[in-house]
Amino acid sequence: MPRNKIIILLALLILVVSVIIIVRNFSQQRKIRPVPILPLTTMQLTSSAFQNNEHIPSQYTCDGANVNPPLNILEIPKEAESLVLIVDDPDAPRGDWVHWTVWNINPTTASIGENSVPSGAIEGQTDFGKSGYGGPCPPSGTHRYHFKLYALDKELALDKRAKKFDLESAMSGHTLAQSTLVGLYKRR
Repeated sequence: MPRNKIIILLALLILVVSVIIIVRNFSQQRKIRPVPILPLTTMQLTSSAFQNNEHIPSQYTCDGANVNPPLNILEIPKEAESLVLIVDDPDAPRGDWVHWTVWNINPTTASIGENSVPSGAIEGQTDFGKSGYGGPCPPSGTHRYHFKLYALDKELALDKRAKKFDLESAMSGHTLAQSTLVGLYKRR
């Protein structure tokens, strides 16, 4: 084979390998999505009715008055423009079951009283097919109920027909801090 053809074949081989490496690196970079780094915070969500990872009293469930438990909010970031509360059950037979969503809670709110919604806040649709709190009501076994509080850098432009998916989509990229309180419940 003439020397020129060998040089051309080597050049083409180097070009093909280079393109493969570039395409591989580009596709790997596209798969890696940056994880937002949340600032260190001590924001906390607690309740006087139950401690984290302890049983929720029946009065806050379908076996009782079915009203929301009292919640206390501590150490909200100064930059927060609003708060969001999502209560769900990841142990439900059909997967995550949404019990309560509340957003545009004033960031100066220090507590949410039993059977109440903070003034000006909006309650969204739950998996019970309506807005408002729907307490724990597991068909069997002990379930975990996650009371998740988020501090956001903005208020959300959602109406009361919004569901958890809509809420989480609107929150994306705007979370300053997060806290979770887990309550347990086993139906009588």
